[in-house]
Amino acid sequence: VNLIKLAIFLLPVFSIQRHQKGSKSLQSVMKSQQGQHPNYTITNAFTTDKQLPPTPTCTKPSCFFCTMTETDSSTRQAKIAQCFKEMPVRDDKEHVLVLSGLWKIAVTKPNDPEFPSLGIFDCMAKLIHRGVRDKDWLLRHQNIYIPYYAAHIIGSYTMNKAKFANKAVQSGVVLPLMHLLRGKISWVEQRVAIRALGHLASHEKTFEAIAAHETEIIDVATRIASSCLGEVYDKFVRVKESKRLKYHRNLITRGLGGLDFENRKAEEWASQLQCWSLFFLDCFARKGRALKLICKKDFLQVLCGMRGGLENSNSPGGIGLLRALCGTKTGRESIADLEEVLESICNVSRSSDDCQYIAIDCLLLLLKDPDTRYKVINIAAPVLVDLVEIRSIRRKAKVGQAITQCLLQDYHKVKYCKLNLKSQRAQEALEEIWDLKVEKEKRETLMSEEEIREKEVLASLLKQEGNKKFWAGDIEKAVLKYSEALGLCPLKFKKERIVLHSNKAQCHLLLRDPEAAISDTTRALCLSSLVNPSYQEPVEKITSL
Repeated sequence: VNLIKLAIFLLPVFSIQRHQKGSKSLQSVMKSQQGQHPNYTITNAFTTDKQLPPTPTCTKPSCFFCTMTETDSSTRQAKIAQCFKEMPVRDDKEHVLVLSGLWKIAVTKPNDPEFPSLGIFDCMAKLIHRGVRDKDWLLRHQNIYIPYYAAHIIGSYTMNKAKFANKAVQSGVVLPLMHLLRGKISWVEQRVAIRALGHLASHEKTFEAIAAHETEIIDVATRIASSCLGEVYDKFVRVKESKRLKYHRNLITRGLGGLDFENRKAEEWASQLQCWSLFFLDCFARKGRALKLICKKDFLQVLCGMRGGLENSNSPGGIGLLRALCGTKTGRESIADLEEVLESICNVSRSSDDCQYIAIDCLLLLLKDPDTRYKVINIAAPVLVDLVEIRSIRRKAKVGQAITQCLLQDYHKVKYCKLNLKSQRAQEALEEIWDLKVEKEKRETLMSEEEIREKEVLASLLKQEGNKKFWAGDIEKAVLKYSEALGLCPLKFKKERIVLHSNKAQCHLLLRDPEAAISDTTRALCLSSLVNPSYQEPVEKITSL
């Protein structure tokens, strides 16, 4: 009996061991959840497996583990449904074991309809509500873990299936999840609450149930996204090991690793909390809802700096939300008025970041809108000029061509002085794009192969002269020679143009001109087809050299 009690107390540091390999039914998953029940083994994460001594036959009238071993499916389902009804009103040490097992099932089998059809959502909602309202119950036994597991279970089952999400909303999960989101317990529960609410908001049938609380919930989500990294650091990472909440440590690490691992996992969870908050806001932005609440100046200014990080590389982060906002009139107008935000988007657009194509898309949407075009073009044109020779990013083809067409759509007005841009750099960028992508291409299509070859030879000679100037220490003249060579080198000789841009970039670094170095490095990357997700370092990092 003492061993059984110890097993319950140390639940979070126990791993799960399956008795029989091959079977992946719900019953086998529940059998793998060890606890105080007869015929189960317990595996301590820090020790080797040990078989518990035999215990008396279970005499509980509503034992969930016994129910899961019932061979008759109709009887088993009826008993499971009864267990779900009784669990929120009973005070039982076994609850945390059951929740841990249900959590494992929900994570591994989120599309299985059995438990959602038997009342699991109603049960989880009531357990969360009890945990928020009844502090004595929450701090009894190991009940402190229950709200976390319950919210995670809701989120896992509503992730893919709209009918499960609809069932969850009808079961009243929204308000209990909002209690957790408000921080009624801690940031750990906020993390799984915003995840679950985000999944509910992502389905058409259940979006309105979430949107009914949009004023409060958007305010909380933006605040969490902006401050969660600092909050987790202040409330967990910087706290001495002995003063950290034990249940936080157990949930974060599952009893594995030391202090360094614990800190890394906490930082990973903080990043996930931010990413799920952004995903939740994205659900509203894509539907054009609550835009004024999202498009607050302070929030937009920090949005581009929110990245998924190495552990959440699939998340587009803040730039993904900016892309959704750029798909709306209100969003475009709000972003176009903030120069700092535009500059941040531009920095991502000419990086080799995974989200580069999203940033380019943001700028093109802003430039295509007549009401925001001339607020944006002065900042965007000097950056996008470096990208006009991109062929493709990921699966997006002819990206450079799309940029060229967007920037030059009213160039005739600029060329014939009917339109004056505020920025001289922007005007020069448009002229350069016109010369490169229109005039130069037109001239070269009319040239013979012999003429093309002559220009390539002349460009090669100029490059050699530039190399001599470079090694002689005359860097400024070397830049001029490389620029002349680029002017002559035909567009189809991409390898030669890559070398010339790379040489220019090296010269600019020696001349301590990081902006020019970024420009030529970006152009070299665009020509080399290295603008892809496997190249992780942003080109902007060159400024640190």
